[in-house]
Amino acid sequence: MHIREFKTADSEEVIDLWHACELTRPWNDPQRDIQRKLDVDDKLFLVGVDSNNKIIASVMGGYDGHRGWMNYLAVSPEHQRQGLATQLVRCVEEKLTALGCPKLNLQIRTDNIVVQAFYKELGFGVDDAVSMGKRLIPDE
Repeated sequence: MHIREFKTADSEEVIDLWHACELTRPWNDPQRDIQRKLDVDDKLFLVGVDSNNKIIASVMGGYDGHRGWMNYLAVSPEHQRQGLATQLVRCVEEKLTALGCPKLNLQIRTDNIVVQAFYKELGFGVDDAVSMGKRLIPDE
């Protein structure tokens, strides 16, 4: 897998990947999520491509000057369990470290036990914090 920065032309293929990995939810418009990311900072939005230049993985990283964040980590179902997600996470970690980022955060749905175990294997731990959110702009 070759890792590169996301390009606008990748949108449809990345959204298809997110659907295949069941990352999308009705209340989040993936096209809007992509555009919002591109409007703010596109440097940490990465895709993994195979030898045919087909997108088989993605991750949306970010850094706000205080914490790094990682969203939409996805690997196509037919390429899972080959270390590709780990490669993407390590790439984001390296890029964030180079920016001086002291900590990387992410959120996992509470019922996604398999993904929680994956991140624990990579050294992530559960923070003593409550994740809260408030929708400011609805996607409907």
